[in-house]
Amino acid sequence: MRIQVNGRSVDVIAATLQNLLQELGYENQKVATALNMEFIRDKDRAKTRLSEGDMVEIVTPRQGG
Repeated sequence: MRIQVNGRSVDVIAATLQNLLQELGYENQKVATALNMEFIRDKDRAKTRLSEGDMVEIVTPRQGG
């Protein structure tokens, strides 16, 4: 299915937000996620289903000063 991830159009096989994070290589990272502009908690990702055309934002923490 085709969705938007961080503003880029991508084809994925993931059915859930948790599966998407694994598919994109984020499974071992601490990230914040939003689906269609709504924050999704870590504990809710496995049950959050994806649909064609969804917009996903994945934000990783950054260090700096």
